[in-house]
Amino acid sequence: MVFLAVTSQTWLVTCLGFALVLVLLFVFVYIMKGLGWIMQAQTKTTKPSDKPADVNNKPMTATQAPSGDEAAVAYALHLYYNSLHDMESPRLTVRNHATAWHIIQ
Repeated sequence: MVFLAVTSQTWLVTCLGFALVLVLLFVFVYIMKGLGWIMQAQTKTTKPSDKPADVNNKPMTATQAPSGDEAAVAYALHLYYNSLHDMESPRLTVRNHATAWHIIQ
């Protein structure tokens, strides 16, 4: 049995496989372009809301309670800036110990 023999069938299968990959690549690219065109057309047809742009930019007074999202963001910022993490030493200590990786055979 000869497994590595290059025959006319070998070249036929190679060329067909290569052509199939290229054709599928172009098909998938144009499918993605078509979906992008469809989605872009849908977003152009939607109208922007009639709310004024500065609705959320009003300063919060002391009598107003923050909403759930605002409270979560405020607490995350509080934790970040007040650094409630453990203070660790900046020194790195490396100790030699015997492992199976040290064995030379």
